[in-house]
Amino acid sequence: MGFLSDALGRVAPSATVAISQKARVMAQDGRDIIALSAGEPDFNTPENVRDAAKRAMDDGKTRYTNVDGIAELKEAVAAKFRRDNGLDVTAADCFVGSGGKQIIFNALLATLNPGDEVVVPVPYWVSYPEIVRLCGAEPVFAVADASTGFKLSPDVLEAAITPRTKWLILNTPSNPTGAAYSAEELKGLADVLMRHPHVHILTDDIYEVLVYDGKTFATIAQVEPALQARTLTMNGVSKSHAMTGWRIGYCTGPRPLLAAMTKLQGQSTTNASSISQWAAVEALNGPQDFLKEWRDVFQQRRDMVVAGLNADTGLDCLVPEGAFYVFPSCQRLLGRTSASGAMLNTDEDFVMALLEETGVALVHGTAFGLPGHFRLSYAASNAELEEAVQRIQGFCRGIV
Repeated sequence: MGFLSDALGRVAPSATVAISQKARVMAQDGRDIIALSAGEPDFNTPENVRDAAKRAMDDGKTRYTNVDGIAELKEAVAAKFRRDNGLDVTAADCFVGSGGKQIIFNALLATLNPGDEVVVPVPYWVSYPEIVRLCGAEPVFAVADASTGFKLSPDVLEAAITPRTKWLILNTPSNPTGAAYSAEELKGLADVLMRHPHVHILTDDIYEVLVYDGKTFATIAQVEPALQARTLTMNGVSKSHAMTGWRIGYCTGPRPLLAAMTKLQGQSTTNASSISQWAAVEALNGPQDFLKEWRDVFQQRRDMVVAGLNADTGLDCLVPEGAFYVFPSCQRLLGRTSASGAMLNTDEDFVMALLEETGVALVHGTAFGLPGHFRLSYAASNAELEEAVQRIQGFCRGIV
């Protein structure tokens, strides 16, 4: 296919999308599949948000909008950042795109040149290094494995920074691990970044509302206000309000960067869906009391899944502080054989054999940069999770 771009050749397909698609095909073929491979809340979008979208359609709010979002949504975004994160911003400091991924893509494409480096903590969300590569830059991987609770340490961050470093991407709570940095832990990273004024920070806070055990969410520009001038704080309504399909992400950051992102978006998608924007206004300005109930449900699911995976399975699963993922190690089960005779040499072998033999779809850890693990999303019903855990336990106990 000689007509395809060199840039596309640098990018790998999304493993999460590929496995989710394989699971859908198996289900269409009549297999009993429990898909825990995608990161999507199983709750419905709140009724008041759906009603706001219907009103927008009935009121004819179906036209083009400003490229970077309607004024009402940018005001709501600024109010959210002031209210929840203590960031002193106005609507002029905010930007709206078609999902959090477009925010990240815009920011990196608007700023990266060949030879630039981006520090990406490992394990990472699958799209971070691929977007960096698509922009012609190089991801520099900074390992934050189970020994540190999957959190980047100041020393490892310091060692990863070079004169060519342009960005650090920080995701808390984390996909795929659920690790959530405390304010104190962020301060340790901020102290390093204060010594390197050429490094900008892109913080992906999309799982902000899902922090468990009574702990408090913190974001780095809040912890160290001196970093705000070089931090892009990204968020969205996908996970917080079960609006993954509505495609609304938002951010606040330096105005010159936002202007560059607006220029770029003006030549790509232009505005995000007008109807989705009006729904997001209601999501951010409307009642937030349902979030505690959702958070409590997710925490109960987390506890059940962690206990089940650690129950004499050979797996080793840390308790995540946030998001809706667990990231267990299957290292002790590798090099062996499944009950149906599949050789389990790698984590990908493990998840593919699990899918074929039990119908449970997970994502292998190598896709996130850390072999020997897998990601399970517990954004599914309690009944599905209980059945999935039982199938995983049976699969693990059948390994010889």
